[in-house]
Amino acid sequence: MKAAILDGRIGIGSRLAPTRELAQELGLSRTTVLAAYEQLRAEGFIDARVGSGSYVAHLQTTRTARPLERSITPPSRYAHRARRVQDRTIAQLHSGLRYNLQYGNPLVNPALSETWGRELARAAAYTPTSDIRAQGSPALREQVCAYLARHRGVRALPENVLIVSGAQQAFSLAARVLLNEGDPVALEDPHYFGAYQALGAHGARICSVPVDHEGLVCEALPVPAPALVCVTPSHQFPSGAVMSLRRRLELLHYADTHNSWILEDDYDGEFRYDSRPLAALRSLDQGDRVIHVGSFSKTLFGSLRLAYMVLPVALRDDFINAKYLSDFSCPGIEQAALAHFMESGGFERHLRQARKELKGRREELIRGLHRHAGDRVDIVDSPAGMHVVVWLRGYDEAQAQELIELAHSQGLGLYPMAPHYASAQARQGLLLGYCGLSAQELHDAMQLFGHCLDEMEERMARRPARRRCQGG
Repeated sequence: MKAAILDGRIGIGSRLAPTRELAQELGLSRTTVLAAYEQLRAEGFIDARVGSGSYVAHLQTTRTARPLERSITPPSRYAHRARRVQDRTIAQLHSGLRYNLQYGNPLVNPALSETWGRELARAAAYTPTSDIRAQGSPALREQVCAYLARHRGVRALPENVLIVSGAQQAFSLAARVLLNEGDPVALEDPHYFGAYQALGAHGARICSVPVDHEGLVCEALPVPAPALVCVTPSHQFPSGAVMSLRRRLELLHYADTHNSWILEDDYDGEFRYDSRPLAALRSLDQGDRVIHVGSFSKTLFGSLRLAYMVLPVALRDDFINAKYLSDFSCPGIEQAALAHFMESGGFERHLRQARKELKGRREELIRGLHRHAGDRVDIVDSPAGMHVVVWLRGYDEAQAQELIELAHSQGLGLYPMAPHYASAQARQGLLLGYCGLSAQELHDAMQLFGHCLDEMEERMARRPARRRCQGG
């Protein structure tokens, strides 16, 4: 009724329907209609006249009815850039499929959900309702430092740790603190798409640096040097490469020599299946040039949205200020629950169980690939992380997309490597995540994948060979 009055569909001075009639027409309680009329009267939309009824009041201004704007010119440079980076979309996420090989999602553990519920209830009972700290809970920062010292080789002080809302906010804060519009930033190619989006929307000039089997190719880093280099050294995303010690030392030397900062995205460094987790790049950093980022979204729940940054001393206050201006702080109850979960040993018990479970799922996935795909794919041997990369032999980009669409029609979700590259690649690959499916489901999924490859071979065999161009 408010909208109708403001748009002029109910004119000034019009008499409204009696409450009893309107209630009967709408199938509502008369009490509900009376309450609505009273609210309209209290806000000045209508006048009630005793013995006569309710009438639309003479408002000072009325809104001219016009169609809503569905598309406008970007209102700011940031909005323009954000639209542009969103235009370069990653693979469409599948849903409602029997076997979805989605990468990036953590292991689903019902027992963990129950434990986390108890931790939240406990934390809610004693967490101060007014405790807002931009840097994060002291207890959680202490637990992060203890964990990093035991498992990632990083020695950090709680005053140099910042709790943030996921790794994505870490990239956004790094852009705000370290970069101006137009400044160059070095990003791996292939790369994590969230980093590309956050940095590109900020206005950074992305300098793509190739990755090989030893990780980032340091010889290809740009000169003059960028202010920021973003890397995933423990398990390069998405290729799966592990940065060699030689490359790590080269990168640290580059940062020291050129006064650059390194953002180390340690998104799944906990999950290594042939040995203990590798020490983080930050553990080798003698010049305090590395910003180490770790996330609980990959180890616990994607919806938790808690991560941490280990900051160089020179940047600490700038990052804390940027966090405060962004959202004041992360939720206090979740931080308290996580701190106690880590202190009690529950977090590390969960990681041990998750590593064992994921190792079994990874082995089942690879067995299925060997059995059903055979020599039609090349498997990247990277015993870490939560996904496996396979390269398709003899496929071009259109054929790879056709395979993905065929698999989708059969209930199998596949995801391409191509969108993670800065430019088109001749070789086509797939990212196969194994966290969301049981070992039996992965067995069945690989059998279905083999059937899809069989059908694609039949389709391509039926097509006429492409005619070669004649002449110059």
